[in-house]
Amino acid sequence: MIEPTITLTQEQIDFYHREGYLSLPMITTEAEILQLQAIYDRLFATKAGREQGDHLDLVTTDEDDQTPVLPQILNPAKYAPALEDTLFRANARAIAKQLLGEEAIDRADHAILKPPHTEAATPWHQDEAYWNPAKAYNALSVWIPLQEATLENGCMQFVPTTHYQDVLPHHPIGNDPRVIGLEVDDMEEWISKAVAC
Repeated sequence: MIEPTITLTQEQIDFYHREGYLSLPMITTEAEILQLQAIYDRLFATKAGREQGDHLDLVTTDEDDQTPVLPQILNPAKYAPALEDTLFRANARAIAKQLLGEEAIDRADHAILKPPHTEAATPWHQDEAYWNPAKAYNALSVWIPLQEATLENGCMQFVPTTHYQDVLPHHPIGNDPRVIGLEVDDMEEWISKAVAC
């Protein structure tokens, strides 16, 4: 089992609890990023998990004959067990424990492929909008880009302090109930408050 290499500062922990997000410069090595790229490239190329319902398109009706626009894989470690024992995962666990407490555990993993030269973007949403509303969560998501993330190519953006509010209203992308992806209602109101990371 790979040991974590990240210890958050008290300032980072306080920032996360106050603002609702935290951006760290690097939580794995360049060498491991190359390994992760190769694994995910293979998983997406082979449509790993398609038959099980774990490989699907986030922004379309996801018909078998469609070219995926924004393909995703739910639980990719199920199809590539090497993803379980990585420095990224060890550090993600360590970060979660430092922010949420020692009882924090992994629940799921998820990968989205953003193909080049396409206008497809992950819609503005809150992760919790996808979760069971009957449950109360003490959870966080850890995201890692496998290439440089810039404003131009779609870096992560957060709206500070929204974690103090209830989950905002969401609807299926394009208001098409056949699309599994969600986007927040009144998106323009929230985009103007976003911080790019």
